[in-house]
Amino acid sequence: MSQALLPNLIRLARPRQWAKGAFVAIGPAYAVATHDRPLSAPLVLGAVAAVLAFGFASSACYIINDIRDVEADRAHPRKRSRPIASGAVPIAAALRFAALLLLLAGASAALSMFGAAQPAPSHALWLGLCLAIYIANTTLYSLHFKHAVVLDVISLASGFVLRVMGGCAATAVIPSPMLLNVTFFLAMFLAFGKRLGERRTMGEGAAAARAVQGAYTDELLRMAVVVTGVATLITYAGYIENQGTRYERGFNLLWLTMLPATYGLLRCIVLLERGQYDDPTELASRDRPLQAAAVLFAAITVTIMLGLR
Repeated sequence: MSQALLPNLIRLARPRQWAKGAFVAIGPAYAVATHDRPLSAPLVLGAVAAVLAFGFASSACYIINDIRDVEADRAHPRKRSRPIASGAVPIAAALRFAALLLLLAGASAALSMFGAAQPAPSHALWLGLCLAIYIANTTLYSLHFKHAVVLDVISLASGFVLRVMGGCAATAVIPSPMLLNVTFFLAMFLAFGKRLGERRTMGEGAAAARAVQGAYTDELLRMAVVVTGVATLITYAGYIENQGTRYERGFNLLWLTMLPATYGLLRCIVLLERGQYDDPTELASRDRPLQAAAVLFAAITVTIMLGLR
């Protein structure tokens, strides 16, 4: 392997997107915080195995998607610099790298059998099932779903739900419907927000880079962003209400997390509508007020959950 090819292969795997592994760890983290599962080395090992499995699998799926979308990416002002679209990585080398990543994903899933007090192969099997469905869903997205209005967003959101379910499966945690609903609506919000941001930054050229944009309208995307954003907040508010007796000290202290959550979500809408970003993931990695809201949300949550043991 040439020295010039290696950094481009790493870039092709989109390591920055591994931040989405946080969704894999949500279930185990909340189980520990709410005392449903004790913090232990096996639980941490299971969670880490799941994060790695979905990280490697998602990188492989990104590569497959980039191979299929190479011509459309060359028409995108930002995506044209991707390794395959720019010609920095040959397609044959990209395919071999994707195969290697899938093997690593399978090996990582196998480690999750140690995610309980006693080694349990069922953890690896359930994680493997979630991983297989995730890969199938992502592949179908690249082949078909990405061209279908609304179904494209549901497919993307389902990928995040599968991450959450995989993390729970690897650590013997039962995911609550509330957790899955919040994840689903938040992921839909992010996906619709990305499409709205693209229309704001690229105008009429958005359809050339993403064909499904031709079927969306500005009004539809605005409405979808607001609806899924409100659904996310309402569902999370339901979770807070459900936890009232556990965190009540004069009032439900967990309600305080609604403040940074609401600010962060509405700030996303404002910046996407202005066209300052075309991707909520990029926004989260660059916008300081949004990062501050996320840190404050996490700090309040951890302080309350750990402080009221």
